[in-house]
Amino acid sequence: MSFSVLFVCIGNVCRSPFGERLLRLRLDELGIGDEFTVTSAGVRAMRGRAMHPESARTLEERGGSADGFVARQLSAELAEEADLVVAATRDIRSRLLEESPRSLRRTFTVREFVALAEAHRAAGEGQTGARAAAPVRQRGKEALSGLVEDCSRGRGILRLDDVDITDPIGRSAQTYDAVAELMDDQVTRLARVLNSPL
Repeated sequence: MSFSVLFVCIGNVCRSPFGERLLRLRLDELGIGDEFTVTSAGVRAMRGRAMHPESARTLEERGGSADGFVARQLSAELAEEADLVVAATRDIRSRLLEESPRSLRRTFTVREFVALAEAHRAAGEGQTGARAAAPVRQRGKEALSGLVEDCSRGRGILRLDDVDITDPIGRSAQTYDAVAELMDDQVTRLARVLNSPL
């Protein structure tokens, strides 16, 4: 069974589809894409719309494709089926949890989860040595679910000044570029964590 990741933003036309398509690309580059299901949704989705042209542009500049993307509305069922839910901001995470409170232990902001997972991995490497960082295809879904659980328990330990990713909609092309740069950094790091969950 594949490990499922759900990206969530507001309209599901900018940040979350960018994250969805870029994570698929990064996982494929690591040779583990077939072990994951990556999707996205919006808490107030622009249902049926394609990805915003500026988000599509920044995705394509990184080797991804927006072809065939269609925005969809978040539901409790979608959130509860996902093994990991990553929201663009704390506010979106809160809205998501109003819809699906049972998803709490698997729901983070993107930046929060990446920071927690990297800290967990660093602590694990310090305790058990580099051999513990085996690729996910050897460690499986159970190891990733364990990582998500460990990150949930570690929320109160790691203090982050900023865990949000700004909504670029209605703003300049430069804002889309800045958001894409931040998302690219976070998604690339997320892919590495998923490849070696410890």
